[in-house]
Order: sequence, then C-alpha cells, then structure tokens
Amino acid sequence: MSPFKGLKPILYGGREVWPLIEGGKGVAATNHMSSGAWAAAGGIGTVSAVNADSYDAEGKIVPQLYAQLTRRDRHEQLIQYAIDGAVEQVHRAYELSGGKGAININVLWEMGGAQAVLEGVLERTRGMITGVTCGAGMPYKLAEIAQRFNVNYLPIISSARAFRALWKRAYHKVSDLMAAVVYEDPWLAGGHNGLSNAEDPRKPEDPYPRVKALRETMRAEGIADSVPIIMAGGVWFLREWDNWIDNPELGSIAFQFGTRPLLTEESPIPQGWKDALRDIEPGDVLLHKFSPTGFYSSAVLNPFLRSLEARSERQIPYSKVAAGEHTVQLDVGVRGKNFWVAPADRDRARGWFGAGFTDALRTPDDTVVFVGQAERAVIQQDQKDCMGCLSHCAFSSWKDHDDYTTGRLADPRSFCIQKTLQDIAHGGPIDENLMFAGHAAYRFKQDPFYSNNFTPTVKQLVDRILTGD
Repeated sequence: MSPFKGLKPILYGGREVWPLIEGGKGVAATNHMSSGAWAAAGGIGTVSAVNADSYDAEGKIVPQLYAQLTRRDRHEQLIQYAIDGAVEQVHRAYELSGGKGAININVLWEMGGAQAVLEGVLERTRGMITGVTCGAGMPYKLAEIAQRFNVNYLPIISSARAFRALWKRAYHKVSDLMAAVVYEDPWLAGGHNGLSNAEDPRKPEDPYPRVKALRETMRAEGIADSVPIIMAGGVWFLREWDNWIDNPELGSIAFQFGTRPLLTEESPIPQGWKDALRDIEPGDVLLHKFSPTGFYSSAVLNPFLRSLEARSERQIPYSKVAAGEHTVQLDVGVRGKNFWVAPADRDRARGWFGAGFTDALRTPDDTVVFVGQAERAVIQQDQKDCMGCLSHCAFSSWKDHDDYTTGRLADPRSFCIQKTLQDIAHGGPIDENLMFAGHAAYRFKQDPFYSNNFTPTVKQLVDRILTGD
C-alpha cells in the first residue's frame, strides 16, 4: 500500500526515514518503549530528557526523592536524576529501534540545569542520538552544544520572528547541523506553548501563513528548501494537510504527532490517563497561564485546573496605604493593617472568608488570593520542597543560576509542576494533577480507529497515519 499522496521518506542522519516525528513529552510521558517503537516503524522517535525515569536492578522505576536540605543540593540531585534517566532511556530506545528510523532527544530550555543535562546525556550516548529538539525559551546555546557532540539540532519555534532571532544570534554559525525547524502551533500544541505578547490566546491563527512566513525567512537566510519545517500541534490526519505536502511555497514539510502516540500499547502513561483521553470533548483542553514557567500551556480542563481557576478568581488588589479606590482596610484573612482595598473587594473577601477560604496569600502583583487552610498548607509545603526543576520558577521564586532567586515573591496562584507531572505519570489521580494534551485530543472519541476501546501499537498507528488517516 503506497503512503498518502505519495509521501516520501526524507534523509535524516544519513538514512531514509518517514517525515513523521513523535513529539517528546517530558517527565516520563514518552520513554524508550514509545520512541524506540516509533523509530522501529521507520519514523523519528523522541526520548524526553526532561526528568526521565531510571530503573533499579530489578527493572523497577527509581522514585525521584529529594532528602537534601537545601534547594541547591536538591537541584544538583535533580540534574543527576535527569541525566541518568535520559541516558537509560536513550540506550533502551536505540536497542528497540533495531537500526531503523532515528532517535532524537527533547529538552526544555527552561528546565533547571538544561545545559548541564543536555551535555551530560550527549556525553554518554554518543552515536545513538541523531538530533536534539529544543524549545520553551530561546536556546541560543543549542547549536554550539550540538556542534561539540556532532549531533543535529532542531529548534522549536512558534513564529518566523523567533527563528530569525535565533538564527542571527547563533544558529548561522552551525548551519550544517540544523536538520529541521519545528513550527509548534502556539494555540493547538499540548504542553508549553510559545505564544508571544503580540498574539491573542483567544484568537487562533491559521498556521499556513505563519509557516509560509517561516519558510520565506529561512530562504532569505540562505537555508535550503530541503531543510524540513516540522508542523507540530493540531496534526491528526495527514489528509487534512494535503495542500502542505509537495507544496513549493512551503518547501520540505514533516509532521510531528504529540497527542496521538499517548494512546498506544507502548505509551508509558498509566491506564487511567489513557482511558480519560477517550472521553475528551471539543473545548476540554484549556490554554492557560498558571504554569510556573510563565509560558502559556495547554492541558485538560479537569478538577485540578478548575481549582487553579477558582483560586485566581478569589483575588483582590490591595495597597499598603490608602490610595485611590483603596479606602478601607482588609479585616479578614490577613494579619496587620497594611492592606487597603476597595469597599466592594472587602465585602467579597468577607464572603470568601465565611465560605471557609480563611487565609489570604500575597502574590507578586500586589494582590491577595484567598485559600482554605489545607490548601495553604499544601502550597507552602510544595514551595518549601522546591528542587529547582525550572530555570525560573514563579511558584517558588527559584532561579538556577547567580543568586538562585528570581527576586520576586513566590506566586501562590501557580503550582509545583514537577510534583504534579511526576504524580500523574506514575499512577497518581488524573483529576488531581495536570494532564497535558493537545487541543485535538477530543478526536480520540471521534476517530473510528479507536472505537471499541481499540488501542493500537505504535507500528499500527504509524501505518495508519501513513494512509492519510
């Protein structure tokens, strides 16, 4: 059976592979099983190097525990866990691939110790990794690291402007190793999204003109049309991208699948998470700003996200002195008299206090949010337990360099992302944790391929994708 619209393999890392890439999902949502199988099916499998799992002598997952007393020591431990886990996953994925396809690793530039993790992994996996995909932030150093280890790099960007900035500052010096550019749709992709301040989260833009602009920028910089642009975010059926394939305006195009591979036999996510994917309806995935990274991100609108929405709604601005509308003193939830608020806000606060939200926590934006005592205890304990998993964390005020603090007040409207992602990936309750998904996840319920509770193997999924479905 010939592939959809004569889809042709591309040359990558010296061998022909299908232009189908598995999106790397961090903190154990993709691992060697899924990425090794994707490569074995002839595509590009992606091991996430974001806090990947390690195994003990019996093959059981090693829990990532942090007994150290200081954040800096816990951060060093986190980096070691990340390197050991990713190296283990790459070795296993490479073996499973059987010499077919290719294995990439994916790193978040905004993760804590990103450079140390990336260098540590590449040092111990020479000859196994074909390329590094990297986004979430502006990873200027990606090219020079790739050059040092002689691997390809594939920057993840969401606009032609972002790509041009990276190219001008750093990537033009190592142009031969830039194997592709990943365009990640900032409205449709799951996980962290690259929405800029100039873009409206409520007004998705058609990706075609944006990718066309990216290709024009690449051409203006002398980059050949044979360097693929990888479309990521919202990709389900290839037949829906019919006018992208063999289109001279766009040049070489490949496709990344992040959400669909979650529901496969080899996918490492727990069964409860897989089952939940089958029930998602259109609109059930929320593009939100609660992530401690400061980026927008997309996740299933479950009770965990709803509680964060509700927490932020119980919020009022205050001044330290009487000024403007702030003419009365807040008399519930706070200690001291330095909280001047509008009379209507004081009345709202009294209502929340009466409903059991008795504790007001200050935010970095001169507001207070009202929470219950149990919620306050969890927030404060999570902030205390911070292990520095991000380069900058709004929730705990951690920064992974210089003086190790962002200098801002810790933000109780956010959450510990490491804790919740580790928990959901290892069997924790799906309603009480962050469940990342792309906005097309509702299609599991509509796509006849998944009817009667059918869960494909990765090979079956890749074969299906190649037909256009």
